Amino acid sequence: MALPDVGGYVLAGGKSSRMGRDKALLELAGKPLALHAVTKLSRVCEDVHILSDRQELAGFAPLVRDLDEGCGPMGGIEAALEHSQHDWNLFMPVDMPFLPSPFLFGWAVDITTQWKMTGTRVALFTVYGMPQPLFCLLHKEVAPFIRGAMERGDYKVFPVLEMAGRDLAERHGVPFYRAFLNKQWGEDSSYSVDTRGEVELWRVPTEAQQAAKHLWFANLNTPEEFAEAERHLDALDT
Repeated sequence: MALPDVGGYVLAGGKSSRMGRDKALLELAGKPLALHAVTKLSRVCEDVHILSDRQELAGFAPLVRDLDEGCGPMGGIEAALEHSQHDWNLFMPVDMPFLPSPFLFGWAVDITTQWKMTGTRVALFTVYGMPQPLFCLLHKEVAPFIRGAMERGDYKVFPVLEMAGRDLAERHGVPFYRAFLNKQWGEDSSYSVDTRGEVELWRVPTEAQQAAKHLWFANLNTPEEFAEAERHLDALDT
């Protein structure tokens, strides 16, 4: 199956204050987290960039620097949507190494092939009751809402994306829940992968990945969380 027409962006501009060192360069299974993220997105996206101004990350993928510094993830999303040549863009935090590539690929394909019919412009997950807006698929039509929020000094990602969804739903005459596709994910959630025919190994979920489902959307923010991640190296697919 061909790659969907999607731009991939790794959010790597955080200060890593709780970790005590740069998370993007922190090695898990002998590879920096930045490389894990770039590898995953490269399987799903036509091109991949890292949202950061740290030159030491340029060896993993081309960098895209914030247009407005010191504004957190919103600054990276703004820069990405201005930079991208794609209608759809997939954002992934640098510290989310366990989300399986087959899941990522299937989700991106589903959204980007159905959006004209469904009216979706924002797609994200609420995981165990907590919204995860930094892992999202955004259509380029969201860009003016991000730019407007930046001009207002409004840097909270989820409310801005929700507002964009409401406005775009009205503009396109579709229900809000279609324009703003917020999938609920919990203990009973699952996904399936089409494995008919010859497929690359990374497209087939492993038993170890299924067993580590509680880590799929986990961000590694602290040394304790990183230590827990090191106990599940067999669930990595990068």
